[in-house]
Amino acid sequence: MTTRIVTDDAASSEELTGWGRTAPTRAEVWEPRRTSDVLRLVERAAQTSGGRGIVARGLGRSYGDAAQNGGGEVVRCTQLDRILDLDVVNGTCTVEAGVSMEMLMRTFLPLGWCPMVLPGTRHVTVGGAIASDIHGKFRHGSFADSVKQMTLVTPECGALTVEPDSDVFWATAGGMGLTGIVTEATLQLQPADTAYIVVDTERAADVDDCMSRMLDGDHRYRYSVAWIDCLAGGKRLGRSVLTRGNHALLADFTAARRATARQFSPRPLLSVPRWMPNGLLNPISTRAFNELWFRKSPRNRRGDVQTITTFFHPLDAVLDWNRIYGSRGFVQYQFVVPYGAEAVVRKVLERLSAQQCASFLAVLKRFEHDSRGLLGFPAPGWTLALDVPASGPQVSALLDGLDSLVVEAGGRVYLTKDSRLRPELVPAMYPQLDRWREIRSALDPRHALSSDMDRRLHLTA
Repeated sequence: MTTRIVTDDAASSEELTGWGRTAPTRAEVWEPRRTSDVLRLVERAAQTSGGRGIVARGLGRSYGDAAQNGGGEVVRCTQLDRILDLDVVNGTCTVEAGVSMEMLMRTFLPLGWCPMVLPGTRHVTVGGAIASDIHGKFRHGSFADSVKQMTLVTPECGALTVEPDSDVFWATAGGMGLTGIVTEATLQLQPADTAYIVVDTERAADVDDCMSRMLDGDHRYRYSVAWIDCLAGGKRLGRSVLTRGNHALLADFTAARRATARQFSPRPLLSVPRWMPNGLLNPISTRAFNELWFRKSPRNRRGDVQTITTFFHPLDAVLDWNRIYGSRGFVQYQFVVPYGAEAVVRKVLERLSAQQCASFLAVLKRFEHDSRGLLGFPAPGWTLALDVPASGPQVSALLDGLDSLVVEAGGRVYLTKDSRLRPELVPAMYPQLDRWREIRSALDPRHALSSDMDRRLHLTA
């Protein structure tokens, strides 16, 4: 493979959005292949006075504007995609930041290892997973907990290799790419006998029933998540389908199937057309979908063996599924509130139901641990995530009201999903913001690292 030399004419001008397809902006996009290329780009941005700065981007799965930089530069890191080292005995690997979750699973599941934290899509890079400090379904904390060390390129200090005993490490984990551009990481993987999950599924009559079942039974599972019907009201408020699972063992398979039990080769089954009409997802169509989804789900089924893809990444089966919201896009809203604030979850669902909020994708999960990242999202408690058409009536007022409920309960909104939070709420949601700013300023005193999200939320102000 030849090294691509970064020159002044190697960038392309592109209009970029997040996965929600709102608020597009145009930037000069670079695609370096080596850490040395990233160093040159960051050094040049630091030396350019009055510029709009530079920010990293992976596969574009942050929902809002975290990986956009209107009028500035964007470093798309997907060409940094080499697996550099693997310890098969201890389950560690060193990879470049552009390696995706899909590549990790394709490479390591056949060897009996799996990423410690799996998000809701396999189309996320390691660099993006660190910058967002992504989380999974229940037990394993956040992604940075499985990172043994990382290398990031900073404007002031060049390339730094940091470990979890460093403040820079935890400022970078969840730091939205504003402390430096991650180029490599060493990860601890978890043992996985197979590429399958043994899944138990059950219906819950309402959100109280769902939360009670989770509290009573989650200790038996490694993964737990509930789909929530946001349109249901009254006695059915928050009716749910709860799915929980553990990794399947080779012993669970017949001798004939064991030879293929570690195979991982997913592919999309459908593709959404490029042009979809606005308004396809509305209260009527979403209500019909929710009714069908709830009714087709088993009341109580145990021991169903599913592929990792089916359990973790069902939407990845539909290529470009974000287009179903039409050209106006959608807002993803995710918050966490502490245990003891279950009334907030109910209140949120009451408001969504009253407004007939057309969210067909709403999931409830639990966190057991705090993120150690200074801007990390997970905290012990309940987290609810939902999609809302951006063109829906009174969306801004509805979500602003939910923000107030979350802040009053001592909770926070997930920055990686955000595209509309009021900046004055960020310090209340993220009490270590000032400490993060102090560390970030030492790494980038001239503010070469910037993004649309940074400017919108005044993160580095």
